[in-house]
Amino acid sequence: MKLLKLKNKIAKFPNSPGVYVFKNKMGEVVYVGKATSLRDRVGSYFPPRHLTPSPSPYKGEGGQTSRPIEIMISEVRDIEIRKTETVLEAYILEQELIKKFQSKYNVDGKDDKSFSYVAITKEDFPRLLVVRKTELGNLTPTLSLLRRGGNAKELKNTKIFGPYTSKKQIEIALKILRKIFPYHNKKENSEKGCLDFQLGLCPGPYAGAISKSDYQKNIRGIRMILEGKKKNLLIKLKKEMAEYSKKEEFEKAGEIRNKIFALQHIRDIALISDKPHPDPLLIKERGTLRIEGYDISNISGKFNVGSMVVFDNSYGEIGPNKARYRKFKIKTVDGADDVGAMREVLMRRFENKWPASTRGDDRSSTRGWPLPNLILLDGGAGHLNMARRILKNYKLEIPLLAVAKGPTRKKLDLRTFGNVPELDQNIIEQIRNEAHRFAIGYHRKLRSKGFLGGVDNLV
Repeated sequence: MKLLKLKNKIAKFPNSPGVYVFKNKMGEVVYVGKATSLRDRVGSYFPPRHLTPSPSPYKGEGGQTSRPIEIMISEVRDIEIRKTETVLEAYILEQELIKKFQSKYNVDGKDDKSFSYVAITKEDFPRLLVVRKTELGNLTPTLSLLRRGGNAKELKNTKIFGPYTSKKQIEIALKILRKIFPYHNKKENSEKGCLDFQLGLCPGPYAGAISKSDYQKNIRGIRMILEGKKKNLLIKLKKEMAEYSKKEEFEKAGEIRNKIFALQHIRDIALISDKPHPDPLLIKERGTLRIEGYDISNISGKFNVGSMVVFDNSYGEIGPNKARYRKFKIKTVDGADDVGAMREVLMRRFENKWPASTRGDDRSSTRGWPLPNLILLDGGAGHLNMARRILKNYKLEIPLLAVAKGPTRKKLDLRTFGNVPELDQNIIEQIRNEAHRFAIGYHRKLRSKGFLGGVDNLV
């Protein structure tokens, strides 16, 4: 199939997650990849300069091709796609097809010892370990695995999934699944001092918080996802939910209902942060991610100020972009009314916005500020509900995350609205703390000047 025909075929691809398969003129699979948008991702391989048929790939000095991507694209004659509901499912299917076809641009130059595997231990309360091939041997216990807290008898019948081409990506996938199907992953048979238990990632089998039967169901859920059996899993869960409802065990039925909902609304943006392309110059799938964090600072309602900090991926990893921070001196609220003060900040912020269609434009423009992918508020339910009303008034659909200290002050109380992207707990805390620090700093500046100070970076 000529490149011009490929372009026409790509234009008809859906704007949905899935897996794409590149084939050469012999019909052999040369590359397999995943996408959040099949049309956009595959199209990124074929910019206009590739759409004119060429007898050979671009060659640099010495007649050698200068970029691996040029070689691969020159071989592509057909493209097949398989749609999935989520990027997580696309990732699992991608790995399955790479294993099946051994596509050369996925595996060439990669030592098979560097591939990763998921090992589910054979214990009363199984754990999930991500290991290299060198740690597996011939699926027999090795010193490395034993050091992770198992014994020879337990590890002899360990269930193995893989191989996976990226250790980072399978770790992200398990992190997503663990929020739906919690499991114990400490080598100690105890929940004492276990942060995962406090965060709800560990169901606490050794604290008596979950039965062996229910724990095994969590492990079964993860196994079925890794085996690509999400649809069968959902059918099974719905059947279990109906059975519990029939027996009037409504708490159990509610727990399963929540798992079903989570599976149908998996937040898997983190899975596209790792670049799978053989060429770093290709268009990145994830695009620009902008997160805005807000906080209010005052003393007994005096010197009321607000802060907006911005975290984005301008430099690759998510981090602070201090040039985009903004300060607000509250004008319409007297007294210690944090929700009212936050309302003013958000309203003033959204008077300075670009439409969503221009979010990727030059951020140095004076026309306004680009819309964020996520808004993080330092506050609870009152802040979240207020922000929802503000967004509705401005006809905006932006995910919200309200972050407050929990009752014990040992973990965060998170409340969400919309399709909030999957974020590491440390990133959430970092954004919240930075918004707090920035607000406090501005509050102290105004207080020290007795309200005579100027307003830096204000709207």
